[in-house]
Amino acid sequence: MVQTADIWFDPSCPYTWITSRWLLEAARVRPIAIRWHVMSLAVLNEHRDDDPEGDPEGYLWLPVRICAAIAVRHGQEALGRYYTAFGTRVQEARDWRPGVVEDALADAGLPASLAAAALTDEYDGAVRASHEEGIAKVGTHVGTPIIEVTREDGRRVAFFGPVVSRVPRGEEAGRLWDGTLMVAGVPGFHEIKGPPAPPDPDPGPGLG
Repeated sequence: MVQTADIWFDPSCPYTWITSRWLLEAARVRPIAIRWHVMSLAVLNEHRDDDPEGDPEGYLWLPVRICAAIAVRHGQEALGRYYTAFGTRVQEARDWRPGVVEDALADAGLPASLAAAALTDEYDGAVRASHEEGIAKVGTHVGTPIIEVTREDGRRVAFFGPVVSRVPRGEEAGRLWDGTLMVAGVPGFHEIKGPPAPPDPDPGPGLG
């Protein structure tokens, strides 16, 4: 049975990028169909007194608006392609030069004109609607990513994370998938943590 995994992600978060790559690895060794959705740290934190992301200028809106425009105009599969292209350049290669968004769009087979969505509020409603859909699965006490899965017994299970500092590969990715669903599927389960993670990778100006 193919399990559908819906992932809500903010493209600016480096740890979300690692989790998303794990999910793709898990899909190589488990029957998983992935659907991509936008969530936003800017929306999540906009009513807080502090600024946990260190983004007083609102730069976190820029990448997520582009993702929302892609989802609205080209669909979830295209959003997944773009996220891979964007993350490969920005999160892995640390490419923050002007024009990197247009290059990532080209890598994903999408029109460069979508980059203009970053500087308009045209898709803010779509960002908020997708974010609220995802955050409602778990609650506002979490961040990005949120994953919801149809288990083999037909139940839907939602959770934040898992937060990992490296991408598990092959059967290791599959075992983490199996264990995550097992733990998250226990009624009343709330949280589990391992040793402290390494310091957050520097996401670059305006990207985290």
